[in-house]
Amino acid sequence: MAVEDTLKPNVPTEESNPNSEDHPIDQYNEEGDDAEEGAIVDESSKSAVPESHPLEHSWTLWFDNPSVKSKQTTWGSSLRSVFTFSTVEEFWSLYNNIRHPSKLANGADLYCFKHNIEPKWEDPICANGGKWTMNFSREKSDKPFLYTLLALIGEQFDHGDEICGVVVNVRAKQERISIWTKNSSNEAAQVSIGRQWKEFLDYNSSIGFIIHEDAKKLDRGAKSAYTA
Repeated sequence: MAVEDTLKPNVPTEESNPNSEDHPIDQYNEEGDDAEEGAIVDESSKSAVPESHPLEHSWTLWFDNPSVKSKQTTWGSSLRSVFTFSTVEEFWSLYNNIRHPSKLANGADLYCFKHNIEPKWEDPICANGGKWTMNFSREKSDKPFLYTLLALIGEQFDHGDEICGVVVNVRAKQERISIWTKNSSNEAAQVSIGRQWKEFLDYNSSIGFIIHEDAKKLDRGAKSAYTA
């Protein structure tokens, strides 16, 4: 599966390499620097706080620790918010300092949801929604997860207002990435999101949309309401 060249989000990327030396924040510092070679530059200007680039929405990263989750009495009681970001710079600062899915322990869940939406079926905004899911071999979801994040925070989806957030589930034999949405009955919006997501990641396999209510009632017996 090729994901490197398909997504060109509005959010500044690092040429598909988030750890490269050409950090997007550094690019902002270079822009507008018109001093000719050999000219004396006012050093005080370089100490100024760099311009920030706000996102349309604020987003919160959540983590469900498997070592704590195994001891919980109520589902979701081990879920913890990590950090809320609202600018491009804050996103890259966070992303470059967290463990990516391939480095997480079996059973871990990592979420990135719009601020003030909890990644739970019980959240009022999520309650009537569902999720699209892609499956990846173990340690193969890092770039798809990053590119999904960039598409979300860069507002690349035509029906982005329908999206609650994204979750990656790390399991022994595979890693799953799911996009959660608000209104499962809006078939046109859901199918559009699923198709665009596949295009962004150049994902060739069929994906299904499971309604949260069906998942709660039928667990793994729930069938896809839509496919893309």
